[in-house]
Amino acid sequence: MLVVVSPAKNLDFESKVPVSEYTHPQLMDDTQELVTRCRELSPAQLGTLMSISDKLATLNANRFADFSLPFKPENARQAVYAFNGDVYTGLDAYSLSENDVLYAQSHLRILSGLYGLLRPLDLMQAYRLEMGTKLENARGKDLYAFWGDKITTQLNEALAEQGDNVLVNLASNEYFKSVKKRKLDGMVVTPQFKDYKSGQYKVISFFAKKARGAMARYILENQVEDVAGLKAFDRDGYHFSEQDSSATELVFLRNQQD
Repeated sequence: MLVVVSPAKNLDFESKVPVSEYTHPQLMDDTQELVTRCRELSPAQLGTLMSISDKLATLNANRFADFSLPFKPENARQAVYAFNGDVYTGLDAYSLSENDVLYAQSHLRILSGLYGLLRPLDLMQAYRLEMGTKLENARGKDLYAFWGDKITTQLNEALAEQGDNVLVNLASNEYFKSVKKRKLDGMVVTPQFKDYKSGQYKVISFFAKKARGAMARYILENQVEDVAGLKAFDRDGYHFSEQDSSATELVFLRNQQD
């Protein structure tokens, strides 16, 4: 079973990383091409492209300018410890055991606008480049065109290596659009997390993101290998709803927000 999650806008490059092991991203030639393209843009152009403030635009222009190889622990950070958003609050990678992290290296992937696909221990440098960014490049009008089939190919290789055909989609729609489902050598299962509010169950972004991270952690800690194992997820007050689910979309409901 292979799990994919989105990255986060917020980063943490200050906390002490609890492991010394690291690997390198597998699509670095493509990453360098994107960095070169982004370096052609002024902070003002980056700000307009990404719809961010002048301060953030300058920060990210500096990040692209400072991008340097080779990656090493002194100038980069393992990806699973670098992102600091709601999904990563639910995942809480810092408290995973060493065995869980090693299992994650084979069974968890982080989709990325700049790096394409990251393994948990892949080193990365700080950046902001969301997958939905309409950055014109030599391959097309946006990052979906830039990455083409490459992300899907990497996922297929990971599925083949573990001898499995189930991909658990815990990513946002924006990021999962980078995966070519028709070319994927496996079945995609997408968990949905809904909270009861105003008389009905609905997806509330903040809670759903944390739940996706908690589900990823649950899979890693329990080394879940099949869809039946996913249905047993019951953390943070969620429970599986058979009647609201299908073979490829698993719905989890919660009656009270925590």
